[in-house]
Amino acid sequence: MARVAIIGSGFIGRGWAISYARAGHDVVLWDAVPGAPDQAIDYIAGVMPDLAANGLLGGNKPEEIRARLSAAASLQEALDGVAHVQENTPEDVEVKRKVFAQLDAAAPANAVLASSSSAILPSKFTEDLKGRARCLVVHPINPPYLVPAAEVVPAPWTDPAVVERTRDFLVTAGHAPIVMKKELDGFVMNRMQGALLEEAFRLVADGYASIEDVDIGIREGLALRWSFMGPFETIDLNAPGGVRDYVERYQGIYERIFPSQQRRVDWAGEVMDQVDGERRKKLPADKLVERQVWRDRRLMALAAHKRRAEDDIGK
Repeated sequence: MARVAIIGSGFIGRGWAISYARAGHDVVLWDAVPGAPDQAIDYIAGVMPDLAANGLLGGNKPEEIRARLSAAASLQEALDGVAHVQENTPEDVEVKRKVFAQLDAAAPANAVLASSSSAILPSKFTEDLKGRARCLVVHPINPPYLVPAAEVVPAPWTDPAVVERTRDFLVTAGHAPIVMKKELDGFVMNRMQGALLEEAFRLVADGYASIEDVDIGIREGLALRWSFMGPFETIDLNAPGGVRDYVERYQGIYERIFPSQQRRVDWAGEVMDQVDGERRKKLPADKLVERQVWRDRRLMALAAHKRRAEDDIGK
């Protein structure tokens, strides 16, 4: 097993730490804020009972995973002997440039340098690095220890062997990599999520539906299928003759709708008063953290169910 460095120990860093430690790797956490790695490890210890109860520790005991976690007093200590570095610093290109320069200078020459950036192209902060061929983005869906998908996004100069090595590393850690052939603003996940959110805001702003009705449409409709198959498989199974038959039957519907979808609504404009008002009526601000814990526990239950279903029905 490998030694993995987690650089930045907030929510994303903590999630990666659980994922990699669960896979058997020794994980060392470092953060520019003193004491943050120890707090992260305490947080992880608190999550272990729920994960264990749902059978999501990969056959490990909580104490075994805890034993694989350690906090480093310095960046150099964190990078000593690592094979994979997962950076989780703020979403700021100048911060990324500075941090990656430090990582490239101090990490072992054969270590992969991966950023958890959700929006910044890897070319924007790795171009001038001597070791830029080993740099790429590995963007998780939060929290990564419960949501397997992770985007692997190479810069134009990333070594294809590094991309493949990273893909294999993620697979062995229980992840489902989305390996992009080249970088693109928004990657895959944010582009697809963004398309849905654009329509959601339009429907609400133009008075066609409440935000709860939109949420019902996903939660009690589309997401039920999407929780175990994607949009292409969905339409392949939604017509007697498969995907080609579906397109022949239904493309006209979407072609007719498309022109009305070419107008943006300012998410922070007038519609935000309605969206925020309806959400805060349904969930007061002081209950957000409690609901986030509820979300994660529901994700644990869903992950456990999907694993059982794959065993019983097939993947």
